[in-house]
Amino acid sequence: MFRQTVAVLAVLIAGCLPIAASAADPLPKVIGAYYPGDSAERYPVASIPADTLTHLFYAFARIEDGRCVVDAQADGHFKALATLKRAHPTLHTLISIGGWNAGGFSDAALTAERRQQFVRSCVALFFQQHRGSFDGVDIDWEFPVSGGPVEITDRPEDRRNMTLLVQEFRRQLDALDGGHGPHRLLTAALPAGRVQTDGPYDPALSYELKALGQALDFITLMSYDMGTGFSRVSTFNAPLREVPADPLDPALRRWNSVEGAVAYYQQHGVPADKLVLGVPFYGRGFQVTTQSGDGLYQPYSAPFDAGDWRHIKTAFLDQPGWQRHWHPVAQSPWLYNAAERVFISYEDPTSIGLRAEFARDRQLRGVFTWELTGDDPQGSLLQAMAAPFLPHAR
Repeated sequence: MFRQTVAVLAVLIAGCLPIAASAADPLPKVIGAYYPGDSAERYPVASIPADTLTHLFYAFARIEDGRCVVDAQADGHFKALATLKRAHPTLHTLISIGGWNAGGFSDAALTAERRQQFVRSCVALFFQQHRGSFDGVDIDWEFPVSGGPVEITDRPEDRRNMTLLVQEFRRQLDALDGGHGPHRLLTAALPAGRVQTDGPYDPALSYELKALGQALDFITLMSYDMGTGFSRVSTFNAPLREVPADPLDPALRRWNSVEGAVAYYQQHGVPADKLVLGVPFYGRGFQVTTQSGDGLYQPYSAPFDAGDWRHIKTAFLDQPGWQRHWHPVAQSPWLYNAAERVFISYEDPTSIGLRAEFARDRQLRGVFTWELTGDDPQGSLLQAMAAPFLPHAR
């Protein structure tokens, strides 16, 4: 009995049984990162900074014919993850299913029978065939009902079916090891941007937010992609606060910021300790059509591929023709090249640190990034993101 008690306490300390923590003991904080498997050749699994991260999301598994599938090279990645976890036992790894271009969710979640079959295939693949590689599942359905890529099937009943799918994952994960194994994490990446493929977007019309907040261990809030190729003007990818000068409809603009997204989710019943704030390690660019000013909130002819932070830092920052600006309300930098009429919204260590401090001060569960391999070789963005949550940080 003593050894069993010690084992349970060890699991609690590691954060594997968050629901059982007492009210006096805050839930373990999350310093998370998504890791795209297709980056493994450039950024091997062994290079992942497992001493800094608490949670790693391997992206992505896909859905084919109602079943979980992965690319052939993922087998080697999963073995490397298991090795990494043995060397860093406090690192929690999750398999992320879906992503922006991933179809199949609407069909796989349509009926109880299909949900059971789909979840059974995922559990068999990641917790039996690749046992030891993962501590949980992350669902990245973009998006139920509306807002996702136009070629992907969605239905009105997706909203309810997403909740039922989460509940089915919870049931089958809990049943592993005869119901006596460690708690397997179950999370979901949910959106914040208010303009998507179909125009104005409301996450509450895609997801039963309060129910998901109760069923999931936590939500990775995608508090970025607020200024994209769906926007009408050049704008910020992840403004910290609402900017009154932003010409977006005020009813949308109210929520189209990091602060607004958090407030929105909390107003819809998701508690602060179930929200993990997302910060982008990439930029968004616009080819503006005007020749005056600083490029912000201007009409544009096409998106501009800004790339990730490591590319922005070397290709644009401090280069001839590029001027850096800072917005005191959005708390974000941007670059503008007047000769080429190119606007780039991005985040740097200063702005990332401000967002992480915001997450800490609002008592959110933590912070995460899409995505880890976009950082510079020094890991400056990850260091800024993690700093407010490290021991002895204020």
